[in-house]
Amino acid sequence: MKTTLKKQAKDFMKCGLVGWGLECLWTGLGSACLGKSKKMECATSIWMFPIYGMASMMSPLCHWMKGKNVMLRGSVYTVCIFLTEFSTGSLLKKKDCCPWDYSHSKVNYKGLIRLDFAPLWFAVGLLYEKMLLGTND
Repeated sequence: MKTTLKKQAKDFMKCGLVGWGLECLWTGLGSACLGKSKKMECATSIWMFPIYGMASMMSPLCHWMKGKNVMLRGSVYTVCIFLTEFSTGSLLKKKDCCPWDYSHSKVNYKGLIRLDFAPLWFAVGLLYEKMLLGTND
């Protein structure tokens, strides 16, 4: 039991830190590509760490889908990420502290999900899968 909790905490930390890092990379590159900043300044929120950390809860799903078609796995992870993004965003929006607003995007849902990010979340889901399946300690 103690080992399981330790592994879950470690996975939560890894997913949270990797997600944060990817967000910094994404927003930094975005600021440079959009001509906003040559400094490649990134933007994130402290709220994002636990949201990204929640990806660790996909571990049982990753183990269950191990060996299945990559398109199926990536699609399932994308849906999980969209559901997490929508539910956490809705909760934070009610408290007026949601750090993202996708209302400006043509393909958004309630300003909380950008459907054009599906390929990105597909890849991130597979990255998380690799991390979660590779953690045996």
